[in-house]
Amino acid sequence: MTDDHTHADPKTHPRGNAEKDPEDWVSGDEPMTGAQASYLKTLCEQTGETFEAELTKAEASERIDALKGAR
Repeated sequence: MTDDHTHADPKTHPRGNAEKDPEDWVSGDEPMTGAQASYLKTLCEQTGETFEAELTKAEASERIDALKGAR
């Protein structure tokens, strides 16, 4: 076994897998999930931004990250 986490098993080292850029997600072009929509709507209400219901999973993730930084 090696200490090089670049080739780590995502089951034993899920963090590296979780940090994948949304643009590289296989399912990134699918509609955002219900959980994403709920969280995004809450963030939009808190920041006074407009909620966009038609975002993809990847777009919603990026929007959530941006709005979390704006709070």
